[in-house]
Amino acid sequence: MTVRLSRTVRIVVSDRRDGAGVPAGHPGTYEVTEPAEVAEVLGAIAGELDEDRGIFVCMCHGRFGCVLYDAAGQRLRAVDLHGPLALLDPADPGSIPARHRAAWAAAAPEPLRQYAEAWARGTPPAREAVGAPLHLVFGWLGASLGGTGAARGPARLAPLALLDAAATDDLAWAVRETDATGLDGAVEFFASEHFTARHPRKRRVGATARDLLLRHARTRRPEHIAVLERRVLLAAEDRIRR
Repeated sequence: MTVRLSRTVRIVVSDRRDGAGVPAGHPGTYEVTEPAEVAEVLGAIAGELDEDRGIFVCMCHGRFGCVLYDAAGQRLRAVDLHGPLALLDPADPGSIPARHRAAWAAAAPEPLRQYAEAWARGTPPAREAVGAPLHLVFGWLGASLGGTGAARGPARLAPLALLDAAATDDLAWAVRETDATGLDGAVEFFASEHFTARHPRKRRVGATARDLLLRHARTRRPEHIAVLERRVLLAAEDRIRR
């Protein structure tokens, strides 16, 4: 059976290398969906693609793996690449992963752009040096939840590092100041181990912030409701005494 690779609209890339040459936050798998980049990848791996070898080819444990999909979500071909390939090497400034990180950094809010650019280079700066408002950081995290290709790792880790460093009272106030996208990010943070691993005394927030988180989760992120109800505690002065 012959596979028409021109039907490829999405490529899932797996980077199986660890250690040197892999920037901080680089994800193990990411998607390539922009048509020009899909064409680039197909061209770069053309030597591994033989139209007459059938619908599925897989040689395990290479440096990079590529799985090709058509517009209907059908897998067309899986190819394992054992040699170096600059186009997929995140340490190469011209690679697709580097482009994704650079585009993510360029789209960061102005107070966070230099911080994002450092993450994009794989050299996260000290989080204490960033003075951006926390409600803006919530929005930055929320905007990344849909996925940002090979920048998915830093898009999550960079804002979480800033939120980790913040006091719970400041986080709770920022929940009241942020918008719907920011509440997406706030729910994600408060339901994650980045917050729930705090000591119970440091998981107490005011009733208004807790109610905002729960109401938003019920409509937008219901998978987090149980964790929020159990792990985000009310501050003592906000408890209703009967």
